[in-house]
Formats: sequence, structure tokens, C-alpha cells
Amino acid sequence: MNRTLKIYIAFLVLIIAGIIALDTNRSKPINWAPTYATQDKIPLGLYVLDHEIKDLFPKQKIERFGTSVYEYFDPKYNFADSTYNAKGTVLIIAEGSDLDPTSTEELLYFVDHGNTAFLSMKSFPEKIADTLKFSLESDFAFADKIKFSLTAKNVRQQSFEFDRGAGSVYFNSIDTLSTQILGYQETNAVKTVNFIKVPYGMGYFYLHTQPTVFSNYSLLKGNNAAYCAAILGKIPKTGSLYWQSYSYNDNNISSSPMRYILSQPALKWAWYLFLIGMLIFMIFNAKRRQRVIPIKIPLQNTTVDFTKTIGNLYLQEGNHHLIIEKKIIYFLEKVRNDYMLDTFDLDENFIQRLHQKTGKDKALIENVVRLIKKHRNHLESSQKDVIEISKAIEKLK
Repeated sequence: MNRTLKIYIAFLVLIIAGIIALDTNRSKPINWAPTYATQDKIPLGLYVLDHEIKDLFPKQKIERFGTSVYEYFDPKYNFADSTYNAKGTVLIIAEGSDLDPTSTEELLYFVDHGNTAFLSMKSFPEKIADTLKFSLESDFAFADKIKFSLTAKNVRQQSFEFDRGAGSVYFNSIDTLSTQILGYQETNAVKTVNFIKVPYGMGYFYLHTQPTVFSNYSLLKGNNAAYCAAILGKIPKTGSLYWQSYSYNDNNISSSPMRYILSQPALKWAWYLFLIGMLIFMIFNAKRRQRVIPIKIPLQNTTVDFTKTIGNLYLQEGNHHLIIEKKIIYFLEKVRNDYMLDTFDLDENFIQRLHQKTGKDKALIENVVRLIKKHRNHLESSQKDVIEISKAIEKLK
């Protein structure tokens, strides 16, 4: 190693040491990320609410779940009598809606059966907005503080002030015939609706546009905890409280084997120095030390050609009955895999559940089921039958 290379390496080490020294002496900035996770002690986490929620609901069973709404509640559905084994309220607090379409349908179905959903977020699924007939709007006018108030007269303090984390989202249109206004927010003397109660089926939706009121920062500042308690006091005291809390979800925890090392500053910098050292070693030892790897032509995928060949054989033989049978098998397999439905009995209950899962016209589903049963009751089929059932199945895709 010559003298110039030694000087370069020493200079690089000094720069790294200086960066580490500056980073160690620098105060850690406050993390204002709106995670709304129960394990987070940052300002916009839910660590405080997680430890106080039992005092807010002393007589109710609190069940936390970290999976999607569909994954949690679908096993609790009793297909025999179309009821749920779970009764109570679903509580979801998040910056924005991460409900997938299947979970949204499951949540609507759960509330329709006489339960309650309390959602506090700055945006809601389009399906819920269309079903409950409301829309949101954002006011981008600058304001240092936002005042919140409730319509209930039994709240001691009628106005609460929030600053950090509060958004400007509000309900700009609602169904006034069925929707009940429960709270307002005021920005620059403009009063808008931020908390409503909407009936759906035999249950109710409580929709709130300011999740920041449940955060650590808000609950520990002034008397804002009274506002949080007043809002959660609207939740019915019957049944259990099902809280979607992602800190209890293994998917929310990093699966990387380096997660602990990267979470500790000393170990993190030791790891970075190791990587930099390895990079320097590789740069100055980049000489090829292995023989040339021969190029191997990958095996050709002949699946499509095989499928075409089998299809042509069926067509040439004129075995229309077998073609229909294969189409039915493929269709029912797709229903089982995509919608998790039992296809053993193609009865009215199957038609209803498939209609709810897919949102397709019920008449189209009934037509496909009718054609499947017709095929199973006949020993022979014609080309017309193949075309008819193919078109019917295509309309459901």
C-alpha cells in the first residue's frame, strides 16, 4: 500500500469520525409522524390512550386485533343463521383510511347486523362515503389553533383548542334526514362539522375527522383529555370494544434480523463502518479471482402452448360437455381462492354472499348458478351451451 492511499484512507476515517461526533452531540429531533400506533410514545402515537382506555370503558371487554377487519370478523360470522358471534363496536383511529375493499364490505355488513363502528380518520373509504351519503372537504386556510366543540349539553367544557396535528378536513355534505351532527370545529371563525352519527341497517356509524385528539400530545395538554373522553363516551356500552391496534400485529414489526442493531446508535454506526470498510476492501481488491461462469439458456415455458394444444383437442373432438365442465371447475376454484366462499352448495346463501363480496348484479350470479345446475343434470351439451355459460361467467369477472 503506497503513501498516497494511506493518506486517503486516514482522511476518510477522520471524516467518518467527525460525522459520528456531530451526530452524537446533536439533539434528537421530535418525530411528528402521525403513526397512531399504540406502542409509540411520540406526539402523534396512542401510547397514552392505550394505557387509559380501560378506565374509559371499565365494564366492557376490550379486544385488540392487528389484522384487517375482514380477517378478524369473517371467522366470527355464522353462515347457518347469518349472524355474528361478535357484538359491540369496532374502533379504528388512523391518519387516513387503509381499509381494503373487502374489509370495507365486512365492516358495513357487521354494522348492518346491529353493531357499531367508530372511525376517526382524515379520509374514509369511498364505499362508506357513497353508502352513508356524505362527502369531505379540506380548508387550506392557515390557522394557529382549531377549536372543537360538541353538541351535547352535558359536557362541562364546551370548547377545546388544538394546534399540532389537527387537520382541516370536515363534512361538507351529509344526509340531513338521517345523519345526526355530534360535533363541530372552528377555524378562522368558520364553523364546520367534524363529528357525525349515521344509522346503517340495524347499527350506527360514528365518523370523526380529527384523529389527533386521541394522540399522546393532545391527551397530555391542558384539558383536552375531557374532549377525547366525551367523544368516546358516545360509543354504546353494550358488547365488546374491538380496537384495530397495529402494535399487536406481527406484520407491523420489522422482520429484518438487523432491526435491533439499527435501533441502537452505537451498533448502527459500527455496522455502517463495517460496510464502508468492506466497500473500500472490495474497491482495492476488485481483481477477478474466479473462472468465467458459462451462460445457461433457461428452460422455455411451454405452459401456454400446452394449454392451446389441449384446448384444440377438446374442440376438434367436439366434446362440449367436457369443455363446460372445465370452465365450471375453473370458475368455482377462482371463487374459493378470491372470495373465500364454500362452493359445495350453490344455494341462495351462496348467491347472497357472492353478491355481497363481488358487488355484481345478483341476477347475473343466479344465471351462472342456474347454468351450472343445468349442466350437471344433463349428460350431453352443445356448442350453444358452451357459448352461453362462457358469456355468463365472463360477465362476473
